[in-house]
Amino acid sequence: MYHVSFEVPDGKKIALVGASGSGKSTAASLIPRFYDVQEGDVLVGGVDVREIAKNDLMDQIAFVFQNTRLFNDTLLENIRASRPDATREEVMRAAEAAQCQDIIERLPNGLDTIVGSGGTYLSGGENQRIALARAILKDAPIIILDEATAFADAENEHQIQLAFEGLTSGKTVLMIAHRLSTIQDADMISGSLVIGKIIERGNHDELLETEWCLRIHVERISDTDYLEGWNDCEKGGKS
Repeated sequence: MYHVSFEVPDGKKIALVGASGSGKSTAASLIPRFYDVQEGDVLVGGVDVREIAKNDLMDQIAFVFQNTRLFNDTLLENIRASRPDATREEVMRAAEAAQCQDIIERLPNGLDTIVGSGGTYLSGGENQRIALARAILKDAPIIILDEATAFADAENEHQIQLAFEGLTSGKTVLMIAHRLSTIQDADMISGSLVIGKIIERGNHDELLETEWCLRIHVERISDTDYLEGWNDCEKGGKS
């Protein structure tokens, strides 16, 4: 069994990159205690998360997951779910920061349009932008982005990348991805997380210089292939 250790410094953007099933989302889920570690610890501000009251911990974290679900309610209330006491003006500012203006403008009743199950249909990429608006409105110091562009088409992905700027500015950010192109602005990338092992670190440009190695990490499926491919990389060989 491998032991994974990494740090997200205050105010920095750190990304975990790897193939599906390699443990990226599980690692991120340890922060809000969706799971608890059996060995080791997870610290926020130097304090073990198991020693922080659940409500206090959740107040410090905003999430954007790859599968965003909207409530069967107005767009206003869907965004305001992250901060129920927010004013309409604050919700609108968050929506604008999340690049949602075009969504609001085309809905029959704007922010007051019913969305979600039984409501006006929004695409996967549009749902993600609404989730980003929620996160911006919450204004938490820690942001977790788990494959936030996974179901977005090219136009929505562009809008989501623009929204990231407003969401992550000055925040401590952990980004989960399987494509380097979606995390170009990360201060540090740990990739690939393969069968529980981080085997490459660097910024976007540094990792592009090891493109062949990363292609092996991301594309191969079996544990044996991953380790054999990585051993070849360490030896400098290209088959």
